[in-house]
Order: sequence, then C-alpha cells, then structure tokens
Amino acid sequence: MRLRALLENDALGLRLLGGDDELDRTVRGVMTTDLKDPSRYLSGGELVLTGLAWRTDPADAEPFVRILASAGVAALAAGEAELGDIPDDLVEACLRHRLPLFAVNESVAFATITEHVVRQVSGERAGDLAAVVDRHRRLMTSGPAGGGPEVVLDLLGSDLDLRAWVLSPTGRQIAGAGEPLEGGLAATLAGEHLAATRTGRRGPHRLGVAGSTYSLFPIRNTGRGAAPASRDVRETVLSDWLLAVEADAGDWPAARLDLLQGVTQLIAVERDRRDAARTVRRRLAQEVLELVQTGAAPAEIAARLRVAAPVLLPGLGTAPHWQVVVARVEWEQEAGQTPVDTGPVAQALLEEVLVDPAAIGAESADRIAVAHSGDEAIALVPLAAGPLPESEDEGPAPALGLHADVLLASVRAPLSSGLADDGRLTLGVSAAVHSAEGLRGALEEARHARRVAAARPGRVCAAGHHELASHVLLLPFVPDDVRRAFTARLLDPLRDYDRRHRAELIPTLEAFLDCDGSWTRCATRLHLHVNTLRYRVGRIEQLTGRDLSRLEDKLDFFLALRMS
Repeated sequence: MRLRALLENDALGLRLLGGDDELDRTVRGVMTTDLKDPSRYLSGGELVLTGLAWRTDPADAEPFVRILASAGVAALAAGEAELGDIPDDLVEACLRHRLPLFAVNESVAFATITEHVVRQVSGERAGDLAAVVDRHRRLMTSGPAGGGPEVVLDLLGSDLDLRAWVLSPTGRQIAGAGEPLEGGLAATLAGEHLAATRTGRRGPHRLGVAGSTYSLFPIRNTGRGAAPASRDVRETVLSDWLLAVEADAGDWPAARLDLLQGVTQLIAVERDRRDAARTVRRRLAQEVLELVQTGAAPAEIAARLRVAAPVLLPGLGTAPHWQVVVARVEWEQEAGQTPVDTGPVAQALLEEVLVDPAAIGAESADRIAVAHSGDEAIALVPLAAGPLPESEDEGPAPALGLHADVLLASVRAPLSSGLADDGRLTLGVSAAVHSAEGLRGALEEARHARRVAAARPGRVCAAGHHELASHVLLLPFVPDDVRRAFTARLLDPLRDYDRRHRAELIPTLEAFLDCDGSWTRCATRLHLHVNTLRYRVGRIEQLTGRDLSRLEDKLDFFLALRMS
C-alpha cells in the first residue's frame, strides 16, 4: 500500500508535516520503536511509529532520522500524546533527509495503525507471493543470454500481463514486447526518469500519461566499467538504460518489486555483453583519431580506414565517405567538488545520439565508432553514398550524412532533463569527406563547429559545417561588452519607443530585413497598408539616425538583431 492511502483514511488520525512529494512511496510493513538506533530491526519500506521517548535533546533528531533514511523506511509517524506538537528539530531533520513525517493524533493508538497496515499488506502478499516467486525462478533460468532482453519482456507479458520496454536515455527503444512505444511518449518517459534520477528520488519512478501509468526502473551498469555506487550520479545518468512498465508499481508488494529488480539486473548483464562487443569499433576509431591528430601520412590513415570500413559497413565493397562529429558534456563544478570524468560520458552518449531515433534494438549502434580524447568524444561516421561530384559541371554535392540542425531535435527534451541546471551537451558536425586527406580538416571543422555551439545559450546545442562560412561563425565570439554596446546603440531607442507607445517597430524591422527590403512583401506579411509600413520604417530611421535604403545600415541592424 502507499503512504497516500494512509493519509486519506481519517480513522487513522494522521496529519502530514512534511514530504508531500513522497506520498507515493510503498509501505511494506510497520514498526513501533523508541530506540535511538533501531537500524538492526529495519529492512526497508516500513512505516515507523514512535512516541519520541528517545528524544532527550533537540540534537537527537538528526541522527535518528538519518538512521531511518539510510535504512530506506517509507515514513515516520510521531505521536502527539507525550509532547503535544511535534518538535521543529524533528520536522527539519525529516525535510533534510526527504523522509515523510506524520503526526499521530493523541486519540489514536499505535495499535490501530499497526493493525490496519498489517491487514492491508498481508492481504496483498497472500494472493501474489507464491506466483511471483515461481515467475522469478523462471526468469532467472530463462535469462537474456540466449535471446536478448525480449525473452524476459515476453515472460513479463505472458505471466504477469505487464507490457514493458527497455529504453535508452534519449527515449529510443532498445527492446520491447508487443507494440513499440510512440516516439513522443518514449521521450517523455526517458525525460521523467532522467529528471527523477538527478533529484535523487528513489526508483521506481511513476508517471501518468494519457490515462495510463508507467513505472520506470533504472538499469544500472554492472560490468567492468561500472561506476561505484558512491560516485557522482552525473557519471552515469546520461548513459544508463531504463525499464518502462505500463503499470503502477506504487501498490506492489515487495516480492513483485524484487522480481522487477531482478529483471533489470538480467538486462544490465546483457548490456554489458553488448558494450564489450563495441570494444573493437571504439579501438578502430581511437587508432584512426590518433593517426589523424599526430599528422600521419594519408596512406597510413587510408590503410586504417580500409580496415574499419568492413567492420562498420559489412558488405559495402568500397570505402565510404566519412563524417566527423565531436561532442562534449560539461558540468558546473562547486568549490571542493570532485570533477566528473566527462570523456566516457560523452562517448556513450554520442554513440546513442548518432543512432536513428526510430531504430529499434541495440544493434543499430553497430556502425558507429566513437573514441574519446580527454573530455571530448569524437565519432567517425561512415556514409554509404555515391561519389562526390568532381567538378562544378556535375552539379552540387548530394546532402550526405548527418545535419546538425536535426541531429538533436528528437533527443533535446529528455537530455535537457538529465543535464538539469548544471550540465551542457554541445556538438559539432563536419562536412562529408571521401579521402584520408580530408579527415584532419573534417576533425578541425567539427571541433570548430562545436565551439560555435558552445557559445550559444541552451543546455543542448549543435552546429554544423555550413555555419562556418557565414556571419554565424563570428557572432558568438564577439565580446559581451561589445555586443551589448552595439545592440543597445541601435535597438534601445526602438525598444523604448515600443514600450511607451505600444508600437511594433522591432517586429517591423525584423520583417523588413527578412523580406530583403521589399515594401510589398513586408506589408503583406505584417497585414499592413504599404503607407503604414513606410511610416514605421521612417520612424525607425528617425529614432536611430540610420537609412534603411543603405546596405551598410541594413547589415548593422541585421547583426544587432542576431546578437540581441
């Protein structure tokens, strides 16, 4: 049963003093204690009842609550019969440790609450425990080693009538039983999971969407590269998979929750096996990267590419074009805080980001080779496409490969949840090249594009090679004080006028420049008479001392709007 159900039962006389965002916690038992340290009698999930006899001093509250929180109890209920109002020091300690705290009315005996909880929990367990234990045995013997996570998910569907999916941190479906999740829903679930993980909330996390409830279980990396439990959560939050189950796990008994935890462990083992298989591709990328960065001869790089091509694109027959993508994950650091090792984080994340979001299964990443150098992840992406045109007579080159403006579109929302307020992902994409000679330039191009993306606002930003040949390249690197002075001189008079007169000079200026100074097209776009448009443009010129018929002044206004 859930804490919320206890609070809603008026006969129990409970009053919530803190932890209203934790009321969906599951109560698996009840314990009454007045010991200062009851940890030896706690197994997790209990509602702890206390008459506060252990409290002799305000300083006693903090260690008592810390012990309960560490043991994983569901909530604390303190009786008012002895001291009257619950002491503030206990309320504050519970808030610090995110432990829900109830006050028990002096007219209600602890025995009444105990009897109610035991009756509810025992009733739920009696009908489910034997069946769940048997299913747990079947899952453990069926394991995913032979058929992947789908084997376990099929058993969940057939034996427990649970629809479940394994999702990447971007919301891409790794495995599932039955119909796949719609892309928008999967991204929403992944974003909720990442946000909950960053806040330290205990799983499973639950989310209601379109009339259905989903429970989200983390799938922790258990392999050789797994981070210790004590490490910073930011080292794994952007790479861990999750198990999404279409059910409300809030009322499940402990045995069923244990079953699902066992499922996540099985899937984690399978993921570790697949990660080990990626070692070859990562090593190929690392070798090529080292050759490129050390200025090796093109012939040596080309030989290494010929080795990589069959691994990344089996059966291709000819060497493909190549594209370079550079990514960096950055976290804000507080004084004295241990720095996060961001290179492996960016590597795992880039391997996922480069997969088609509509692709189902872990095998979709088999053609992506990502290395990392320091805190930077670098991907060597093969493109199975026709030859690039050798002369202008052949027309423009085909639009090959990845495009920065769409690469992050489907993953921006969930990743922003995982990055929260202290993280950033920036990414740069090079043009496609068709020879080893072009790789060094492609790497520098991708790195420079990433720096352009890093100069922009936002938690998830990307830039492409096409932006390096326009004013977009220059704007992010204009010093802030120069930027503010330039835009203020041109645009502040217009903003002040708009504010005082409720005019629309700024929108008019933007539309006029966007229409290349065409009076007719601009008037049509703004639904204005041409004479009205001419009046507004004249007012802009009067306030700023500029002439919008001159190219130089048009360019100044254009840049000011872009920098503002």
